[in-house]
Amino acid sequence: MSEFLSMGGYAAFVWPAYAVTFLAVFVNIWSARRALRRARAHAQRRLGVAGEPS
Repeated sequence: MSEFLSMGGYAAFVWPAYAVTFLAVFVNIWSARRALRRARAHAQRRLGVAGEPS
């Protein structure tokens, strides 16, 4: 198991790369959901529709 975690001596490069990738995916999902919420609220305000709780 420790050999796997050390990645043949490249662990200092591999694990941070995984961390950066997962962070980027998380930020993209968070940002998209936030933008969707704002767009829906903006559309509801423009249409004069009472917002449904979501």
